[in-house]
Amino acid sequence: MRAARPPGAQRRAAPVRRPAPAPSTAAGRLPNPRLTGLGSGLFCAVAMFLLGALCAALFGASLTAYGVLFLPVCVLTAVWVRPGDLMTAPVVVPIAFAAGLLPVAEGDGGSKLMGLVTALATQAGWLYGGTLVAGLIVIARRIRLVHRRRTATTPGGRPAA
Repeated sequence: MRAARPPGAQRRAAPVRRPAPAPSTAAGRLPNPRLTGLGSGLFCAVAMFLLGALCAALFGASLTAYGVLFLPVCVLTAVWVRPGDLMTAPVVVPIAFAAGLLPVAEGDGGSKLMGLVTALATQAGWLYGGTLVAGLIVIARRIRLVHRRRTATTPGGRPAA
């Protein structure tokens, strides 16, 4: 037998069972941040400065090791910059290369500037290579973006329904 409810009392709704969320498909993927132009410049400059300090500490200021580490940073900068700021990636990577050379360049005091200029001159291949890699990735991303926009519109130039 059920207990009588007082008059005017409302009935409570039964709790709703929700299914468990599906496991994330991105669990095994690399992060996919979208950096602004300024953010990509800061990321690249800070990463290269830290890698330069690491090269100075571990590899005895090896400019070759620094140049090799510069290439993946260029790739990440070009991949992670958001579509609206694509053209900033090939601009910021040479600046970051020079910023990262500060701990690696040899010299003390006034000769530190001379060591920086010498390092930039002797490591120009790495600098041009990283800038070229970033530029090619940016161009490929831009072409893909333009192609997606074109296929999203109908032949009459109106957006697809």
